[in-house]
Amino acid sequence: MSTRESVQIPDDRDFNNFRTECNSDAGWSQTYNKSGIVVWIQILEVERSLHKIKCRMECKDIAAETLYDVLHDIEYRKKWDTNVIETFDIGKLTVNSDVGYYAWKCPKPLKNRDVITLRSWLPMGADYIIMNYSVKHPKYPPRKDLVRAVSIQTGYLIQGRGVKSCSITYLAQVDPKGSLPKWVVNKSSQFLAPKAMKKMYKACLKYPDWKQKHNPHFKPWLFPEQSALPTVALSELSIQHADSLENIDESSLSETKDDRGEGSDEDSVN
Repeated sequence: MSTRESVQIPDDRDFNNFRTECNSDAGWSQTYNKSGIVVWIQILEVERSLHKIKCRMECKDIAAETLYDVLHDIEYRKKWDTNVIETFDIGKLTVNSDVGYYAWKCPKPLKNRDVITLRSWLPMGADYIIMNYSVKHPKYPPRKDLVRAVSIQTGYLIQGRGVKSCSITYLAQVDPKGSLPKWVVNKSSQFLAPKAMKKMYKACLKYPDWKQKHNPHFKPWLFPEQSALPTVALSELSIQHADSLENIDESSLSETKDDRGEGSDEDSVN
């Protein structure tokens, strides 16, 4: 799916290919394995530190459906995802695909990034997949205060392991638009990715109680008739090619001691 030339909504083959890559070991180097979380990377361009990252977590006391809800619930994400700067849905394409905006904090002193993505989701038996790739939308051009990154393919595979148990695999190939210093790859795979997984796990534990107090029956990802999003025509979108965006060189930047307590694991999501 990384060589697409036109905007298309993923089909069953695309979802199956994504699941296969999530479960494949070929070409991946393990960088972290601790407390039920494993991280792998694949270096694609050494000189730019361009890489794929894959992270898997076992969730022994969380139902697959709960994790699926947490990943979809944009209002809840604003509570638990401390990396988010701004996120919102732009419009719907089909009952299981939409277009959205996401801006996030990068490790200091790197510039923060944002993306516009076409997102699709599909329940597959006891499993669930959510995946996205970057598109261009005429009303949301790159912002001056952020670097527009490109999601070549990013997503989650949730695999049910029984009534209250599942695993989640996060797979991402993102072009951050620029040359990154080597320490970024190490920090992402050995600290940031595991920390994000732990934060997601804690958010899942708190979600049922939170949702009971916040529009408990509103789940448009399960009940598309609930969605009030405007419809977006595929013709309004175009592929976001990485080479059409400005490159910035951050390869010489040194890691700063940003406070690792930022967005600590004790964040409130009440």
